[in-house]
Amino acid sequence: MSNEEGKRRAARAAMRFVEPGMIVGVGTGSTVAHFIDALAERRADIEATVSSSEQSTRLLKERGIPVRELNETGELALYVDGADECDPHNCLIKGGGAALTREKIIAAASRQFVCIIDPSKKVGVLGKFPLPVEVIPMARSLVARALVKFGGNPVWRDGVVTDNGNWILDVHGLRIADPLALESEINQIVGVVTVGLFAARRADVVLTGEET
Repeated sequence: MSNEEGKRRAARAAMRFVEPGMIVGVGTGSTVAHFIDALAERRADIEATVSSSEQSTRLLKERGIPVRELNETGELALYVDGADECDPHNCLIKGGGAALTREKIIAAASRQFVCIIDPSKKVGVLGKFPLPVEVIPMARSLVARALVKFGGNPVWRDGVVTDNGNWILDVHGLRIADPLALESEINQIVGVVTVGLFAARRADVVLTGEET
């Protein structure tokens, strides 16, 4: 099975969690694009969506799916999103698409977080994929110096500005044995908006497309 087929199957499998009348939280990325296609086939079933990025908002609106603001909807029953890496405990690295902060907000506001990935994203220990950290622009160098102390090599994702107007540092060379502790520690650095570790609010369900 190709990675693309794995993404498509995982996205389709997530549809079984979508119930009539729901407002569905929708993530960002290539796997989520397949989920949006599947959601469009049942758009009459759902009330609306809450989107984690301008990119996903465009895709949803192009398919005639209503998009609402999280401040209007309150708690969500379901959030569906992809990941860049997933460990055996459903802890994730996210942020390859630079939408990590809004993704983390929607995940925190949702009762159930379903993560859809192709099988290649499963790892024993997080860290092979560079860990994204969203930072306030004026704090880029300050945060980078602090991140070096964790044993990683932070690299500015030059030319990328998040939907929130911030910058991304990608931290290479980490082996993240304790994602929960590292998430907390990095979030304490002044100038960090959020880190792309989803451990405090990890996925409740992970679908890889391998399920029958």
